[in-house]
Amino acid sequence: MPRDIIIDTDPGQDDAIAILLALASPELNVLGITAVAGNVPLALTQKNARIVCELAGRPDTLVFAGCDAPLKRKLVTAEHVHGKTGLDGPQLADPTMPLQDRHAVDWIIDTCRAAAPDSITLCPLGPLTNIATALTRAPEIKQAIAEIVLMGGGYFEGGNITPTAEFNIYVDPEAADIVFSAGLPLTAMPLDMTHKALTTKPRIDAFRALGTRVGDMTAAWTDFFERFDMEKYGSEGAPLHDPTVIAYLIQPDLFTGRHINVEIETQSDLTLGMTVADWWRVTDRAPNCMFMGDLDAEGFYALLADRLARYS
Repeated sequence: MPRDIIIDTDPGQDDAIAILLALASPELNVLGITAVAGNVPLALTQKNARIVCELAGRPDTLVFAGCDAPLKRKLVTAEHVHGKTGLDGPQLADPTMPLQDRHAVDWIIDTCRAAAPDSITLCPLGPLTNIATALTRAPEIKQAIAEIVLMGGGYFEGGNITPTAEFNIYVDPEAADIVFSAGLPLTAMPLDMTHKALTTKPRIDAFRALGTRVGDMTAAWTDFFERFDMEKYGSEGAPLHDPTVIAYLIQPDLFTGRHINVEIETQSDLTLGMTVADWWRVTDRAPNCMFMGDLDAEGFYALLADRLARYS
């Protein structure tokens, strides 16, 4: 039986590749995609999600627009990384498939209320505003959630938007605090691990060599996306963050981590949005998160190329 998932996202080139990976994988049943403000404002993230679904040949996918601002803060975006559209690189036509007319949070709540216990996996790829709002408004939906697997945080790598904070957590730290303290099974894909999943030239060439529109778009998106990180880190490529969430659901043995306590800093001006990960278990705080530390990067990119090849 395929695993029922909800992808909560702020596309973003790497979010787009994560969506393509999910829609190409028979192990997963994408119940819907919920957009949140993050990399770019909500008007663009909901549009970008639909662009990606159409690229995948899946205009039947349900796409909902959610929260357009963090719970308590002004929205911080990342056009400096993803470009002004969020999907800069080659231009794609505006989508013709509809945006669903319900708010993403209402749909998440109703879907979970109607679901069997422990049957839905939430896959947040952006700020956690939609998920935290749903959990706060309707705590009873926890019974339906088997697991939350998210991209966010960093400890040994520090941050990518401030010295100590990863972007998704920093944008809405209060939402992250709600999700990390919800008592649900939680797996995080932090910068510590995603920075080992770099888009090297051979890996991008493998996407282009698929000879398909999806392969060409994936290569073009990674070409655009990696310039910023290569300049920033002096690395041979950029971390492909968000597809690690979907890859973990398909092939968990590609990843290694520790079940530890992770707390979110919401008070400090200096370290706001930091994921304080008790990697060495030096506190007596109860573990609440499987915090990934490493991956088989070759296996990860082989999985990506294999699944993206399924788009003719």
